Amino acid sequence: MAKPKRRYICQACGSVSFRWQGQCADCGEWNTLSEDAPETVFSAKHNLSSGGRPIAFEPLDAPGQELKRRATGLAEFDRALGGGLVPGSAILMGGDPGIGKSTLLMQAAAKIALAGGQVVYISGEEAAGQVRMRAERMGLAQAPVQLAAATSVRDILTTLGTMAPPALLVIDSIQTMHSDQIEGAPGTVSQVRGCAFELIRYAKENGTALVLVGHVTKDGSIAGPRVLEHMVDVVMSFEGERSHQYRILRSIKNRFGPVDEIGVFAMAGQGLEEVGNPSMLFLSGRENPVPGSAVFPAMEGTRPVLVEIQALIVRLQSGATPRRAVVGWDSGRLAMLLAVLEARCGLNFSSAEVYLNVAGGYRLSDPGADLAVAAALVSALGDRPLPDSAVWFGEISLAGEIRPVAHSGIRQREAAKLGFNRAFGPPGGALNGAETRETEMRYAEIALLPNVIDRILSDA
Repeated sequence: MAKPKRRYICQACGSVSFRWQGQCADCGEWNTLSEDAPETVFSAKHNLSSGGRPIAFEPLDAPGQELKRRATGLAEFDRALGGGLVPGSAILMGGDPGIGKSTLLMQAAAKIALAGGQVVYISGEEAAGQVRMRAERMGLAQAPVQLAAATSVRDILTTLGTMAPPALLVIDSIQTMHSDQIEGAPGTVSQVRGCAFELIRYAKENGTALVLVGHVTKDGSIAGPRVLEHMVDVVMSFEGERSHQYRILRSIKNRFGPVDEIGVFAMAGQGLEEVGNPSMLFLSGRENPVPGSAVFPAMEGTRPVLVEIQALIVRLQSGATPRRAVVGWDSGRLAMLLAVLEARCGLNFSSAEVYLNVAGGYRLSDPGADLAVAAALVSALGDRPLPDSAVWFGEISLAGEIRPVAHSGIRQREAAKLGFNRAFGPPGGALNGAETRETEMRYAEIALLPNVIDRILSDA
């Protein structure tokens, strides 16, 4: 009989290797390969083809009880969730240390508890007195939230089994939880995956909305196995710079609503305050037009947000290697755009330092920002300010063409609400006649990138 082969399975991505190595060849993670039982031995001991209970199938169109979302009391939080908490859903929230994850969840838990919902908040990183101190600072100490400091999943599930299922269960954080059935310290791949599975199973069986707080790595991704993001229903990222006041709650995955929805908050002395009109936050301080400043109407899910893009061009006399610095945008995208401007428009950036910044610490991923960035670069290079009442949007191809972007009408209507009356964009993006008269928005079509230079340098 042939000797069974040894198999090593990556605990992060699940790929199979027949020899151990320090780094997984598929996902690139280190020290995640663990030996698995041989296939023949496993199939002999774990034959699952019989002995189980039959399951009942239901037709897809069978009438069932409609799941009603529960509002958290924070409109921006509900917007990012797609309308509120879904009973039985599992939510994973990640973010940098100190960004305000625990503060946001405490505010949401307190509002749900004050509205009559039963809320359980379990902290594995802070003592109950520390959480209570934070609640007192935010003026939420009177909320009937059931608070505990625990890290054993067995203790948590045993205690929850003796009481009515809560409407909301907060675990802060999943990396501090541990199960006595799994070897390894808290935070390891096996512990995080096993503990999350047990907590999610409890939430699904009892109709409890579960929120798991997750740590992040130095590059901003959620720590732990990637399979954790597949297990949950919603993955949210809490973003922002600590030096800036605003915070953005972004939905990365959502089985119950649109993806890329955002909620905007501002950090204040008594917790996080909702920002109903984030465009005013990112456009503050634009009284006088200056060269290198362009306004871009970005789309975050279904919400338009106007942001300011700033560019600075510094000519070098010494012949030193010019620097390219980008804050809030993709540096590779900037390099591509500079190459297109040089190749298609004859502009020379090779002997100049280029600095690009998205005001307010905002991070842009919308490809429609290309035209606004190009307008800011040309304005800074020619030292000519752009019209202060204009917005720019459009994607730029390598051939120098301005391509259409989605939701041009929504972008222009949001700009009109804030007093902008001119829009520069790709062909075919103008509003219809009635909307144009209502918003008083003048639309200028730009088909090629050289037309941008002509308009800016001729003060059109």
